[in-house]
Amino acid sequence: MNKNLELLCKIAKKPSRMIIGLMSGTSMDGLDVALCKVSGTGENTKITLTNFKTIEYSNEIKAEIQKVFAKQNIDFHSLVLLNEWIGILHANMVLNCLKNWNISNHEVDLIASHGQTVLHLPKKLHLQEKFPNATLQIGDGDHIAVKTGIITLSDFRQKHVAAGGEGAPLAVYGDYFIFGKKGENRIMLNMGGIANFTYLPSNMNPEEVFVTDTGTGNTLIDACIRQFYPGKSYDKDAEIAKLGVVNQSLLEALQENSFFKDSFPKTTGPELFNMEYVKSAQAKSNTQNIIVPDLLATLTRFSAVTIAEAIKYAIENTKYALESFSIYMSGGGAHNPLLVNWLKELLPCHFFKTDELGISGDAKEAVLFAVLANETIAGGGSDFGTRKGIPSVSMGKISFPN
Repeated sequence: MNKNLELLCKIAKKPSRMIIGLMSGTSMDGLDVALCKVSGTGENTKITLTNFKTIEYSNEIKAEIQKVFAKQNIDFHSLVLLNEWIGILHANMVLNCLKNWNISNHEVDLIASHGQTVLHLPKKLHLQEKFPNATLQIGDGDHIAVKTGIITLSDFRQKHVAAGGEGAPLAVYGDYFIFGKKGENRIMLNMGGIANFTYLPSNMNPEEVFVTDTGTGNTLIDACIRQFYPGKSYDKDAEIAKLGVVNQSLLEALQENSFFKDSFPKTTGPELFNMEYVKSAQAKSNTQNIIVPDLLATLTRFSAVTIAEAIKYAIENTKYALESFSIYMSGGGAHNPLLVNWLKELLPCHFFKTDELGISGDAKEAVLFAVLANETIAGGGSDFGTRKGIPSVSMGKISFPN
């Protein structure tokens, strides 16, 4: 047997595995590096976050990614070069973290790399009948494996697409394994660039569990900040939005897109929700001249309303009362006090951060990819049924260091 396969079998049989989860989202603010100790699989998964760091992207890195991010027409050379460069970049970031944590690469069993999303195109967005759902994450896994000397799993979303899903959100698996709790109705709400939630009923029936995008989280707020406040990347503590007033006409125009009428599960991204989308809504509502604080307040309210409406709709079709649900928040939006306060105003639920469940909300997505890698290598016994969008498959391509 090939020595790499022998090592992989050995890792799969270990009582616990040390796995690094890597996540860089559509906000492109940096790379989340989560070192996790994982034991068990499926519903018996136990995970401990031993180390975590977010490494901010420099302006140079952001500028390089922006050249190809969510654009219909790009320089193909830039995309090909970036695929290799991002892989090497992420590998060096992992090595720097391990050095700072005084941990040898030999102590790490696996790396689970999400990669950097550059385009997400579900069929309902590209509207080309002969083509399937599509998504693309760059940051080559072989480069990470060779540079770090650690077996790497990457490109997780492609298996989800191949099995009938849209490639996102993938949080359902880890959320169910780690955060599901018999006797408690939970919503795991992640508010990154795009907002999504996992529905976890108290009966813990995997065939009822689902995950869906709701629309914007921070992506329009951040895009607005970058346009009107050069040098800033986000509205810290909603300081600017809190100075504004929600414009109802613009809010209604923002909500007119057919995405909000689509059935669950559904996915989206900055390919749809971008500053062109905002400008179009402003033209429809004749609000091109509103002041920036009012625009930011309206965009923040837009995120809150669409998240709340999606959660209400999901729960109204069940036997459970809305008031019985606990909402556990993660992602950058969980740090936005205006967004959080509006959600509490719109939803009669109990609100918490995932930190109260033992996993930092900032680290959660990176941790979930560590869980996916663990399932691919050592799991495989969990069945989520045959529903569209939640294929019961293992995910990730495996790259060996040599």
